[in-house]
Amino acid sequence: MSLLNKIKNPGLKQELQHEDFFNDLREKEYSRLDKEGQVYLDYTGGNLYAESQIKKHFEVLKNNTFGNPHSTNPTSKLSTQLVEEARAKVLDFFNAQDYYCVFTQNASMALKIVGECYPFEDKGEFLLLTDNHNSVNGIREYCAQKGGHYAYVPMNFTDLSIPEDILSKKLEVSSKSNKLFAFPAQSNVSGVKHSLDWIEKAQRLGWDVLLDAAAYVPSSRLDLSQHKPNYVSISFYKIFGYPTGIGCLLIRKDSFSKLHKNWFAGGTVSFASAVAPYHFLFDNHERFENGTLNYIDIPAVKIGLDYIEAIGMNKLSERVASLKNYLYAHLVDLKHESGQNQVEIFGSPTSVHSGGTLVMTFKNPDGSKIAYEKIEELANRHTISIRSGCFCNPGLDETTNCLTSDEIAKYFSSPEKIDYEALIRSLKLMRGATRVSVGIATNKKDLDAFIDFVIHLKDQSISHDAFVPLKSSAN
Repeated sequence: MSLLNKIKNPGLKQELQHEDFFNDLREKEYSRLDKEGQVYLDYTGGNLYAESQIKKHFEVLKNNTFGNPHSTNPTSKLSTQLVEEARAKVLDFFNAQDYYCVFTQNASMALKIVGECYPFEDKGEFLLLTDNHNSVNGIREYCAQKGGHYAYVPMNFTDLSIPEDILSKKLEVSSKSNKLFAFPAQSNVSGVKHSLDWIEKAQRLGWDVLLDAAAYVPSSRLDLSQHKPNYVSISFYKIFGYPTGIGCLLIRKDSFSKLHKNWFAGGTVSFASAVAPYHFLFDNHERFENGTLNYIDIPAVKIGLDYIEAIGMNKLSERVASLKNYLYAHLVDLKHESGQNQVEIFGSPTSVHSGGTLVMTFKNPDGSKIAYEKIEELANRHTISIRSGCFCNPGLDETTNCLTSDEIAKYFSSPEKIDYEALIRSLKLMRGATRVSVGIATNKKDLDAFIDFVIHLKDQSISHDAFVPLKSSAN
C-alpha cells in the first residue's frame, strides 16, 4: 500500500471534479507527459499547450503565405485579417467591447506601457499592494522619476489577503489629480484572489485602476463588462501554453487618452515628418503596437482561446479548485516523528478565493527550514517540475519570511554588493519558498507522485548551510 493511502483529511472535500473529462483530455492532448514520465506542477510559471493547438496553427502556416501587415498587398492583407480576428476574439473572450486590445510581447510589456505613459508628473500618485509581481513594482520607478509619489499596502500575514481598513484609508486620503492603483486579480505566488470589487471602490474615489490578470485568467472567468478596470495586463501562454512571447494590454476606451506616449515608432503613426517636427499618433490600439507585430504567431491566440472556450472556463475552474484541495488535504497534516509538520503552507488555500497554487516551506524534524533549492533539486531527480525562489514577488516573500524594512535596507545600503548566501547568513532568515501549481493537464497520478515525494522526505534532516543555493527562479 502506498504511504499516500494512509493519509486522510476529512475536513476537506477531496473529490476531483470532472475526472473522466480531464483524464480523456490528458490522453488526447497531453500524452507526451506520460510518455516522458513528467510530473508537471508549474502551471503558474507556464501553461501547457494542447496537441490540437499546434496542429491547427501548423495547418494555417502550411496552407497560407503571410506578409508584413503594414501593407495592402495580398499576403499582408491576410496577415492583417487573421491578426484582427485574434484581436476580436480576445475582446469577445473577456467581454471587453469597451476596450482596445494592444498586442504586446508579454504581460510585463503591457505593464510597462502603462508605467511609462501614465501622467505621474502631473500631481501623480501610485498605490500598490506588497503582493505584486515585479513588473508591477517596477512602475514605481516611472512614478518617482516623474516626481510622483508611491506607497504600498501591506498584506495580512495570516491569510495573505488585503487589510481592507488600511487599503480603504489609503484610497480615501489621497488628494492627487492623477492616481493609479495597481493590484493582481490573483497572486502569482499564494494564489489568493483579491476581490475585484476594489476596482469600483477605487474608481469611485477618483483612482484609475491597473489590474494584473496574468495569474487569474488561466482558470477564472474575467468579465470586463462587469468589472471595468482602466487597464488590464494579460499573458496568453499562461492561459494555454502556446504561443509564448505574446500578451496584451486592454485599455478601456474612455481611459485611452490618459496615457501620454512621448515617442513614436513604425506602425504607431498615421503620418510623420523628417524635415519638420510633426507626427500624428493613431487614435486606437496601433498607437502602442511598436514596429511589426508577431503576425505569424498572433493567429494562434485565437486558436488557444477557442480551445479553452470549448472546454469551458467554469469546468476548468472547478477542476483546478478540486486538484488544489486534494493536494492541500494530503500535505497539510504530514508530520515528522518528532511531531513537527513537514511543510508550512502559507495563506489560506482552502478559501474559495484562491487559485490552483500552493506556496510552502519544507521543514526538518527539529523545525528548521530546508532551503527551497534543495527541495527543487530533489524533485528534479524524480522528474517533478515545481518552482522555487521569490517568484518575482519580493513583497510576499518578505511577508512570509518575516523580513522587516530595516533588515532589507541594510542589505541594499551596504557599500559592497552582498550575494544571496551572505544575505541569508546575515539575516538568519530564509528567502524564497516552494510553489506547486496545478492546471488543465494535471491528474491524480501527478498529485500522488508529489505527495509520495514529500512523504519519503520524512525524518530526513537536510542541512540548509551545507547546500549551495541555486539561482532563484522567476515568474
